[in-house]
Amino acid sequence: MSHEVGWSDLSELTKPRITLMVLITMAAGAFLAAPMAVPSLAVLEAIVATGILASCASALNQVIEVRQDARMDRTADRPIAAGRVDRGLVLVVCSVLTVLSVLLLAWRVNPLAAALGAATSFSYLFLYTPLKTKTPISTLVGAVPGALPPVIGWAAAAGRLDLGAWVLFGIVFFWQIPHFLAIGWMHREDYERGGFPILPVLDRTGGRTSFWMLITSVMLVLLTAVSPSLGFGGTIFLVGSTVAGLAFLWTSVGFARDRSKSAARRVLLGSVLYIPVVFGLSLLEHVPGLGG
Repeated sequence: MSHEVGWSDLSELTKPRITLMVLITMAAGAFLAAPMAVPSLAVLEAIVATGILASCASALNQVIEVRQDARMDRTADRPIAAGRVDRGLVLVVCSVLTVLSVLLLAWRVNPLAAALGAATSFSYLFLYTPLKTKTPISTLVGAVPGALPPVIGWAAAAGRLDLGAWVLFGIVFFWQIPHFLAIGWMHREDYERGGFPILPVLDRTGGRTSFWMLITSVMLVLLTAVSPSLGFGGTIFLVGSTVAGLAFLWTSVGFARDRSKSAARRVLLGSVLYIPVVFGLSLLEHVPGLGG
């Protein structure tokens, strides 16, 4: 087994697209927390540390799930599952980098950001990942660390957590449920082979899957609708996020009617478009010179 990691294997291990999504929401949280005076060096250091945490979490997930990955068509060629990269090497390197990243957050940013970074990695690796092979509730559990990056950004910039941080947390949390259920439905035979009892695997008719897609999509619309009354966002955000939320909800309605892989793919596409639109609208109204 080789100890040399090529660029393609490194990319597959660290999941740069997922890491980029984490960093975009994290950076948005920082600027929304302090649009007038973001401490740029601290935020930059927080972005670097959070990027390392996210990349290492993806790699360590593959360390833990190597047997399941080897049984699934979509993951069998991952570097560890395919035997191209040593599992122990990844475990040691990423464990050390994870600890160093948390220490960097504590030393160069603030203890709150460090605590949130540690909580994100811990809950992802030691709560969500083990639960994936045991219960469909894992999707809800996994949505917690997935929603924490903008909260880390807020803490890095402001040194505290205001209501706006929890609005961002709620948006990303509820968004993840239909997003991951759509992926699960599209690949449910593969997840079943891998031994993951996620809801789309257990729910043969799709009734419960569509129910949770609809409920969480509705919660997104309601949350963004009340956000201005909570002091987060204004008219542009309210109108734009409502339109985006209703469009996303409509894809969930389409899945409830059809429950096909193509309908699930439309939910996935809607989810991919939703986050940049809503976060973009948030920045439009909060960054001076953009939204007024």
